[in-house]
Amino acid sequence: MLLVTAFAGAQSLAPIKLNEPDKNRGTSVMKALNERQSTREFSTEKLSLQDLSDLLWAANGINRPDGRRTAATARNNQDIDVYAIMEEGAYFYDAKNNELKPVAEGDYRALIADRQVSVKDAPVSLLVVSDISRFAGLDIETQKQWGALDAGIVSQNIMIFAAGCGFVTVPRVYMNKDELKKVLKLSETQIPMINNPVGYKR
Repeated sequence: MLLVTAFAGAQSLAPIKLNEPDKNRGTSVMKALNERQSTREFSTEKLSLQDLSDLLWAANGINRPDGRRTAATARNNQDIDVYAIMEEGAYFYDAKNNELKPVAEGDYRALIADRQVSVKDAPVSLLVVSDISRFAGLDIETQKQWGALDAGIVSQNIMIFAAGCGFVTVPRVYMNKDELKKVLKLSETQIPMINNPVGYKR
């Protein structure tokens, strides 16, 4: 029901069927770590479908037959959802079906950039959201701590992918959370934790 509600009003945007990830690309882990750095200037060139597919899979894709992900989560509660904010609209990354599902038409990259306008030029920003309701039985403070930890792991995946495959990115907590929650139709338990604008080198 949540997804049906979230995608209402986005019918003019078509789902984006993603390519199978290329799991053989990129440099060594140690070289990627050596080259990892935060960059706030991006080419405005849009990512190719293969690059977008590989980026999303690296961030939080399914890497095992039992549905577990490239990013670890506390108790495997899989509280993390990833949204791709692009010029044409906002999309939900459906890892199970390997596609981007439209959520809202329009360019909301300024909401991600907020006060740091330079990152608005990035062709895609990945917004990492933790649904803390998936941590049933825990107090709210622990839920938020675990959610923040899990979001950080996804962000690290994004940064290592970017460094290893020739992209640029920066992890950020600045964003207009209130407006993004409205645009994405997030519930009270879905917390935007961190975002990574990603693009080609300028």
